[in-house]
Amino acid sequence: MEKIVYDNQFNGNEWFVIGMAVIGLTAVWLLPRRFSPAHATFNLLIGVTFGLMFDHAIAIPPFDLYDAGDNSTYEWIDLFSYFMYAPFGYLFIYGYERLRMFEIMTVVYILFWALVSIGFEWLAVKAGVFHYKHGYHISYSFPIYLFLMSIHLSLYRMAFSRVRWQSKRSKEV
Repeated sequence: MEKIVYDNQFNGNEWFVIGMAVIGLTAVWLLPRRFSPAHATFNLLIGVTFGLMFDHAIAIPPFDLYDAGDNSTYEWIDLFSYFMYAPFGYLFIYGYERLRMFEIMTVVYILFWALVSIGFEWLAVKAGVFHYKHGYHISYSFPIYLFLMSIHLSLYRMAFSRVRWQSKRSKEV
């Protein structure tokens, strides 16, 4: 496979990744504490995990639908770019808990966050972080975001449901 070079400077795409990670993690740090350390760690790491899993699933052969960074091979900044996903997972669940989502509003909330994610992906494309190939289009990311946020919320509910933990405690007493 031939190496594609999009850029060879430390410029906009690297600053975008650093800026997004710093701004996002600062927002997480400044928000009032709503989660235990286990909750917070789960929500931060799931963003990184999903980013790694799905980026590698569709960005490597046989699909090879996009490249990240300055060229088609991985660099140190590409590894750092996964930290910009961490705050999204945290903020997604933070808003869910803060707004006390229920039933149909949960669907609206997931749709809203999928659109926010598309917006940030669009900014990343404009900054040169992502380079689409083989006919991939940003709109193809929308169902991926819907799927990932639904899975994230389901895993969060399974792991940290207050009803689950309260019913377990009441049985013990």
